[in-house]
Amino acid sequence: MANIVEEVENLYDQYEKELIHLSDRIWEHPETRFKETESVKVFTTYLRQIGFEIEMGVGGIDTAFVAKYGTEGPVIGILGEYDALPGLSQKAGSPIREPLVEGGNGHGCGHNLLGTAGIGAVVVLKELIDKGEVEGQIHYFGCPAEEGGSGKTFMVREGVFDYVDVALTWHPNSFTSVFNFSSLANYQVYFEFEGIASHAANSPHLGRSALDAVELMNVGVNYLREHISKDAKVHYAITNSGGMSPNVVQAEAEVLYLIRANTIQEVDEIYKRIVKIAEGAALMTETKVKVKFDKACSNYIPNDTINQIIYKKLQLVGLPTYNEAELEYARKMAETISPAEFSSALDEIKTMSEDNPVVKEKGSESVFYPVVVPYQKSKASMAGSTDVADVSWVVPTAQFFATCFVLGTPLHSWQLVSQGKTGLAHKGMIYASKVMALTGLELLQNPELIEQAKKELQEQVKDTYINPIPKEIVPNMYG
Repeated sequence: MANIVEEVENLYDQYEKELIHLSDRIWEHPETRFKETESVKVFTTYLRQIGFEIEMGVGGIDTAFVAKYGTEGPVIGILGEYDALPGLSQKAGSPIREPLVEGGNGHGCGHNLLGTAGIGAVVVLKELIDKGEVEGQIHYFGCPAEEGGSGKTFMVREGVFDYVDVALTWHPNSFTSVFNFSSLANYQVYFEFEGIASHAANSPHLGRSALDAVELMNVGVNYLREHISKDAKVHYAITNSGGMSPNVVQAEAEVLYLIRANTIQEVDEIYKRIVKIAEGAALMTETKVKVKFDKACSNYIPNDTINQIIYKKLQLVGLPTYNEAELEYARKMAETISPAEFSSALDEIKTMSEDNPVVKEKGSESVFYPVVVPYQKSKASMAGSTDVADVSWVVPTAQFFATCFVLGTPLHSWQLVSQGKTGLAHKGMIYASKVMALTGLELLQNPELIEQAKKELQEQVKDTYINPIPKEIVPNMYG
């Protein structure tokens, strides 16, 4: 095993500069959900040049693809993402808020790193297949729209992953650990109200305000929050307020709701109650309401069999080390992290393992979390959601966090965008890529582990999976 690890390390020495270049190109072209055309071009051009067969538009999504290599043996699927977030444009390497484009997009969740690390893993595994070190098939899944689009859930619905034996992925974070907990299922739904326009001073009695309906709906849902489980969450944004003039009774208005809970069944129950509240708001205001289902995803199912392999690889590879210039920049970034954000990261670490060493003080010693968080099976659920979850219902799936940012850096923040094109992020990305490659290698070398992982999933799912996105719903390219 020592020899093969050394061989993998040597291969990364060969490809590291190319991978960093790919990641930075994605960072420089931040594209939001279902619009990731440049990112897809960057990845597919590279993969095609080194011998992968590319299938475009999988699952009926223009910016989804599969890159395939190998013809025999088990199929290891590596899940990649490359979508950015709106409003998070930020200059790289700057310790202050400094947008590159005012109001522009930015990689505030590190998907430029996430997608590129997967590229590295499949490239290295391809090299090992070519050298006869292992037999198997390596498929890279280009998955769009994780942020607000549930691209993978649509892909699962269309059977894109049905033939895959194991799926692996990761996510950049401010600490390193196995992803050992569930996630929250969700629905995302638009409520579009139609009223009657009128002059707000001269003839208000003739108007029927769609904006009033939105506001009454929001009030009603606020009262509902007391009567749902403590883990459930309901978020909303008014996406159309009906115009800029206060002197007009708004004839149209729209609100977007994101409903989360531990299971898709609970989400559906809350959703049905919210629909009734919307209908009540329409009744009160004599408006009409149209419910437009946007997307959904299930809760994530961890796979202990693969998680244990990943944990060993996280320890085997060893956490990144940094030069003095990188540490100086990291200390400046750490000063922008609030005590609450720092504590939140430590709290998240505590939920993952009861036996972890806890960083007690914020300072130069704790700019980076110093160890891999010890692995244990967990019944906890993270506060967020991921469309990786639906893959985990149909394929044994495992993922992990890898340190790419200073401890406490919140996701979806300018601080994360700033760090995402620096040596801190690059080193974390290469580390994560090595872990995925070595995990895939061990699974291919020991097919009995793949069968064990499949058996574990079957015992958990018991053929009860139903994709949460109705068949008639198509990906929203314009939301």
